[in-house]
Amino acid sequence: QVQLVESGGGLVQAGGSLRLSCAASGRTFSSYVMGWFRQAPGKEREFVAAISWRGDSTDYADSVKGRFTISRDNAKNTVYLQMNSLKPEDTAVYYCSAGWTYGSRYADDYGYWGQGTQVTVSL
Repeated sequence: QVQLVESGGGLVQAGGSLRLSCAASGRTFSSYVMGWFRQAPGKEREFVAAISWRGDSTDYADSVKGRFTISRDNAKNTVYLQMNSLKPEDTAVYYCSAGWTYGSRYADDYGYWGQGTQVTVSL
């Protein structure tokens, strides 16, 4: 089992940057595929990015490709999401997740979730 705690959200102007972090408990962090999802008010939770167990493969939603970068440090049990060139449509609660199937963009394939961190992008 793994517990996830996100941090780094906040308010930023359009065009700005934020770096989200997700700290995981437990000794099996490297056994999990890690993902980031987001949910805007009135919308369904959507896939943002995922990273493989060793961090050698990444996957991005088309809406964030080229602007966001997911990375992980297995020695620190932490996964990151660097968000650049932020847009107002990136405003959402961002969730860190842990799963077992790399390549899946379905929330149901991720068994563990953090509590979420709010990202607000203003004009």
